[in-house]
This record gives sequence, structure tokens and C-alpha cells, in this order.
Amino acid sequence: MYKFLANTIFLGKDIISLTECHSTNDFAFEKIRIKKVGEGSIIIAENQTKGRGQRGNNWCSEPGKNLTFSIVLKPEFLDPTEQFDLNIVVSQAIWEVLSEYGHGIKVKWPNDLVHYLDGKIGGILIENIIGHKGIDYSVIGIGLNINQKKFSIEGATSLYNISGVEMDKWEIFKLIIQKIEMAYLKLKKRSIEDLRNSYIHNLYRLGVWESFFDQFNFTGKIIGVSREGELIIEKEDGSLNHYSFKEVRFI
Repeated sequence: MYKFLANTIFLGKDIISLTECHSTNDFAFEKIRIKKVGEGSIIIAENQTKGRGQRGNNWCSEPGKNLTFSIVLKPEFLDPTEQFDLNIVVSQAIWEVLSEYGHGIKVKWPNDLVHYLDGKIGGILIENIIGHKGIDYSVIGIGLNINQKKFSIEGATSLYNISGVEMDKWEIFKLIIQKIEMAYLKLKKRSIEDLRNSYIHNLYRLGVWESFFDQFNFTGKIIGVSREGELIIEKEDGSLNHYSFKEVRFI
């Protein structure tokens, strides 16, 4: 593994490489607690035994085939109400890299990476420590299926399955870190309108009538995402409904 990333300003200058751990996010929080990591530190594991995803789901990954890592950031310039901007920055940066390796990749709200035909390629779990002045720390957990061929979970896929080509996962890792840093620095300058627009443009099933479930089954189409990160769905009667995490799902 790399001791540091040469083509970045601060991301990846401290990399903790693990053969195995339960969760890179949990490991990062423990290191934050004892003040052993700072902004830009990355924890990466060849095998993550109890990875976590959105909605409390497990993230399972074949050892050595994929990328499972966490990035430590200190976005103290962000108000807690603006934390979805960090989701946009990370999701869009990863999408830009993965799209160079496979066509038809989309961002599934709030922050999964999926192929529109084959299924889920990766997920992002952002967990924050909120302080008196804003967000003290953010830990960005990222799991990406790169070279895994078979999955025990229905609806999962990989870049290999999409392209039929085995990838250099460390090259992908370096490109992703570079893209995330560039996007994060734009966020610091409050200049991410282009990233926000691209995020919405690349949403999975944007503008397509689909079946959803909130408290009832209904037909609607995704038309956008609010500044607070709520998914905006138009229903058949023309009403616009805003949904936070866990309040709506595809059927």
C-alpha cells in the first residue's frame, strides 16, 4: 500500500492500512477519540468484517477484491443543516471516476452508486460529530465493488461485472481521493453549484415514473433534491413531496 498520495494537498498524507477490521468508520472514530488522526487521514482495509451502510444495512465485500476505506475530514465551516453538501461532493467525485471505467453508472439517492441495469456498485456512509460551532468531524465510509465476480446479496454488482475487465483498484483509489479533495476544496470556497447540478442530473431514475412506498404504495417520479438533501418526488396528482432518509423507497 501507499504510505501517502503524492498528487494531493492533504488527503491521504496519513494512510492507515489494515489487513482486516470490523469497520473502517468505527476504527476512524476510535482514532479520533484518542486524537491519533487528523483531517485527511484515511483508513483502508483489505477485509472489512462488519461494514455498515445506509439504513443500518450490512456491507459485505470479498477480501482483496474491492475498496473499503474511510476518510477523516473536519468541515467546521459547514453548518449541520448543510451536511448534505458533503454527500454531494463525495458522491459526485466518485461517480466521475467510476464513469470512466463503466457506462450507465448513476447516483441513487442519497449516496449509492448503481448501474442502471446490473445493480449496486458501491455505497457511502457519512457519519458526523456535531459540536457547538458546527461539524467537528466527518468520517466518510466508502465501499466500492471493483473486481468481485460473485455476490451472495441480490442486486449487487462490480466494475468487473459491468466491463468484463479486471481493474487496478489502487489506481481507482488514487483517482477517487484526488477527485474528492478537489471537490471538497470547492465546497470550502462555497463553489459547488456545478457539482450540485451534476448530482441531480446523474440521479438514478430521474424523471421516470416509478412505484414507491412511503406509508402507502404510489406512483411518482423523482424531479430533484432540496438543499437540505430531501428527495423531491412528483406524484400523479401533481403534488410535490419531500422525503428525508428512510421515509421513502423504491418498490
